Amino acid sequence: MKPIGVFDSGYGGLTILKEFIEVLPQYDYLYLGDNARTPYGTRDFETVYQYTRQCVHWFFQQGCELVILACNTASAKALRTIQQNDLLQTAGRKRVLGVIRPTAEVIGNYSTTSHIGIFGTSGTVQSNSYCLEIEKFFPHLSIVQEACPMWVPLIENKEYDKPGADYFIKQHVDNLLKQDEKIDTILLACTHYPLLVQKIRKYISKDIQLISQGNIVAQSLKDYLSRHVEIEQQCSKGAIRNFCTTGSTVDFDNHASTFFGSTVQSAHVSIL
Repeated sequence: MKPIGVFDSGYGGLTILKEFIEVLPQYDYLYLGDNARTPYGTRDFETVYQYTRQCVHWFFQQGCELVILACNTASAKALRTIQQNDLLQTAGRKRVLGVIRPTAEVIGNYSTTSHIGIFGTSGTVQSNSYCLEIEKFFPHLSIVQEACPMWVPLIENKEYDKPGADYFIKQHVDNLLKQDEKIDTILLACTHYPLLVQKIRKYISKDIQLISQGNIVAQSLKDYLSRHVEIEQQCSKGAIRNFCTTGSTVDFDNHASTFFGSTVQSAHVSIL
């Protein structure tokens, strides 16, 4: 087997994997959540790079020729270094892709006012990766960001759909919209945040679009595989899905269905 590897610091990448399976169901997928060391969003660049690098090499050891960092923080803080340094050791045979560039390539097409807001983790916002990438494709866009450090804990503790979550959601929505009243498109730049869509919509105009990354990244992967036949042919096609976690399998399986939409049975792995 040579599955497509899908990595996240925890559970959020399951929302991306779900879209991969919807668009490209024929491939084998191997998911890894680094739950023992989550969250990544508040960690420094070097730590995120080292953790992500270790997990990417674990995927390579499992036979993956292609790994997707389905984590915005890892994509922001580790992807470029892995691509430029670590992949040289594979003699160019393996590939690691992220979720920021595919999103940046199309996000400007959604806006008519050219004013976009971004919700992300503290790490993603501080990296400024989205602003830098989007500017390459849509230099005319006006972009403002809002870090939402409480949103991931609310989701992972299954408090996101309860009344107490509204305070934290409204607070960050108000902060974002105060920065730019012309925003007509908001990007959810964290794979957890699609679970908050209904709550967020309560506090924004119906004219504002909320953009989740799942389908965007899935369509980008489909396009990538069609253009890189040498990689596509290395990916096994048995429609097999395996799930692993560096943390508790009981906790992972209990939370995973919230993100993936169906039950999963995971295996514990040790990265170090």
